[in-house]
Amino acid sequence: FLFITTGEENLLAILKRRWWKYMILGIIDIEANYLVVKAYQYTTLTSVQLLDCFVIPVVILLSWFFLLVRYKAVHFIGIVVCILGMGCMAGADVLVGRQQGAGENKLIGDLLVLGGATLYGISNVCEEYIVRNLSRVEFLGMIGLFGSFFSGIQLAIMEHKELLKVPWDWQIGLLYVGFSACMFGLYSFMPVVIKKTSATAVNLSLLTADLYSLFCGLFLFHYKFSGLYLLSFFTILVGLVLYSSTSTYVAQDPRVYKQFRNPSGPVVDLPATGQLEPSVTYTSLGQETEEEPHVRV
Repeated sequence: FLFITTGEENLLAILKRRWWKYMILGIIDIEANYLVVKAYQYTTLTSVQLLDCFVIPVVILLSWFFLLVRYKAVHFIGIVVCILGMGCMAGADVLVGRQQGAGENKLIGDLLVLGGATLYGISNVCEEYIVRNLSRVEFLGMIGLFGSFFSGIQLAIMEHKELLKVPWDWQIGLLYVGFSACMFGLYSFMPVVIKKTSATAVNLSLLTADLYSLFCGLFLFHYKFSGLYLLSFFTILVGLVLYSSTSTYVAQDPRVYKQFRNPSGPVVDLPATGQLEPSVTYTSLGQETEEEPHVRV
């Protein structure tokens, strides 16, 4: 309520300045979810699991060029170990014959996963920028506003026939409520974790989600178990520990940084002679600061 009615950063002021940016971000996030879910209709579960890892290099590249995040060798080693763990899990799926979701056109499904993973990466990097530099409340409010609006339009245009075919009963309704609750929790807690760590760390952590779904499927759907699943789980955990063991650092140009911190202030003319070298700000995973970070030149 306060977000809507009070202060300079109220809903109307935010919409006036940045409405088109949040509109684009909302559409990107909607289509990322839609493409990945739609891919299950055409391709196998194993393909979705493997190709969904494409979000990791997308996040790394976007973070490097737009957020100016710089990684060390141990970070890349941790990322490779996590991806190896994911490949181990996919191999276990093949060995136990867990190939649910095979459709008529596997190529279309694989392309949908790659497209969804790319959009996920863009959305996550934008989310990291917003929650670090603007506000977590602003991000959730704007994504919720534009996401609900455009997802409703897309549902009415593209999925209304399928929605009418659903044999509604209390069990199906409960499944929808449960899915909505899980997505609500994911979108509510992810900005907190991204602000304390990074979009890359969050996506590496999400690789374990397939393992948790497998463990639930062992009891609910009687999936076949393989020791490779445990090996892949611990491999991903080792990769996460390696990645989180060392802090990333951010290379920043002080001129850009000051203009961002004082968007309405006067522009300071810099001397024409001499070239200003870019500074490096070291950031620690898990450390949250509200003041301007110390800049070393």
